Amino acid sequence: MEVTGRLIQVLPLQSGEGKNGVWKKQEIILELDGDTSIHKKLCVGFWNDRIITDLIEGSMLKVLFEIDSREYNDKWYTNLRGWKVEEVPEMGLKNTTSKDTKKDYPFDVTEREKDFPTFESDLPFDNEVMPF
Repeated sequence: MEVTGRLIQVLPLQSGEGKNGVWKKQEIILELDGDTSIHKKLCVGFWNDRIITDLIEGSMLKVLFEIDSREYNDKWYTNLRGWKVEEVPEMGLKNTTSKDTKKDYPFDVTEREKDFPTFESDLPFDNEVMPF
């Protein structure tokens, strides 16, 4: 599975020794993209050689993981086991003046719009803003 969100916390590294030898586990907390009225958070764990040490809190990440559930003493436990992390460049305009914006975009927006054809539509929803 795959999820994109903002890294809000890197939990302390855990380690121990089990029947298969020494293990290490690093967990991160992500706040998911989407509806900002409901803040959804996920805890994803990375084990042994999958641990990433240079994550920066506040950065946007795409995390690939698998869901693992197991039973212990008639109770079920579910873990998200991460196996890959990619940093996602943030999209959108930063808070700049229009003078600074021209530095970010090598073309004049009004000039660029001439490249796109315009047409009239008789669809009733054509001019409405879609909710998604």
